[in-house]
Amino acid sequence: MACAMSATSAESWGSGRAISRIPRVPGGGTHRVGQGAFGNMCRGGRMFAPTKIWHRWYRAVNVTQKRHVVVSAIAALAVPSLVLARGHRIESVSELPLVVSDFAEATEKTNNAIKLLKQIGAYPDVEKAKDSHSIHPDKGKIRNRHYISRKGPLVVYGSEGAKMVKALRNIPGVEVAHVSRLNLLKFAPIGHVGRFIVWTKSAFEKLDEIYGTFDKPSEKKKGYVLLRAKMVTTDLARIINSDEVQSVVKPIQKEVKRAPMKKNPLKNLNVMLKLNPYAKAARRMSLLAEAHRVKAKQAKLDKKRKQIPKDEASAIKATGKTWYKTIISYSDYTKFDNFSKWIGVSQ
Repeated sequence: MACAMSATSAESWGSGRAISRIPRVPGGGTHRVGQGAFGNMCRGGRMFAPTKIWHRWYRAVNVTQKRHVVVSAIAALAVPSLVLARGHRIESVSELPLVVSDFAEATEKTNNAIKLLKQIGAYPDVEKAKDSHSIHPDKGKIRNRHYISRKGPLVVYGSEGAKMVKALRNIPGVEVAHVSRLNLLKFAPIGHVGRFIVWTKSAFEKLDEIYGTFDKPSEKKKGYVLLRAKMVTTDLARIINSDEVQSVVKPIQKEVKRAPMKKNPLKNLNVMLKLNPYAKAARRMSLLAEAHRVKAKQAKLDKKRKQIPKDEASAIKATGKTWYKTIISYSDYTKFDNFSKWIGVSQ
């Protein structure tokens, strides 16, 4: 591909020929002539958006941190709920972690290995992986991963050169690993902890030597101390609600503080007195002045009434009644339809 790209001096033919303007190979006499070159859609051309060498494809992780991750993944293998959550079939398994005798490491034949898996209850998980074997549905077929299948059990052995490696390698879904070369990608595929693992006795006993215990550090990994949880019971709700804690905890007295209602001083006298103590005296003086003003006005009206004779006053009232009746009379509204019925008077 590189030779084809470097050997040609392709140029575009330009527009006007009803063909694309991709660079084309010059010359004559071969099938290569006139073919597109250089473009990502052309045979032998470059790739689109090539990966750059200056990208940080990997990240450096502290050694102790990586060891903590492996130890945490190993600890998750003993939790049945996590193993079931990954989809493993462990209903017929007697216990977790599952440890078998070192006699299993001497198994040479695949037929004997299958019988062993059936005896310990791990074969249903193998059948699950076998039934899931299928062709990759996407472009993985052209990227060296033509087939896909689910993960089966992982067998961890402790003796170098164990014959069981050849016996298990032809069983679909089953993988093997040495206890001193544990791979995190096998323990937690795609970052999901809880892989179903079958340990041999020698491999399980070497875990304390490799990773240490809570009492002594590791013998194989210098300076590594096993990660220990700060709390034995992480269920905080259970601890707080326990009788031991609740018996010594003082009850919390909650005081409900409500925001005071804001009142208008112009309408509420008590609020006005807090702002202006003189408001009470001013209000009293204004009320007295208003009462005096009403009293004076009433006295003035009484004085004027006394000056008018009684006969003249009655004549003025009679004149007003006559004028009112002439303005609003019954005869003026008879021209309207049904008005008499509306006011309840019959004609």
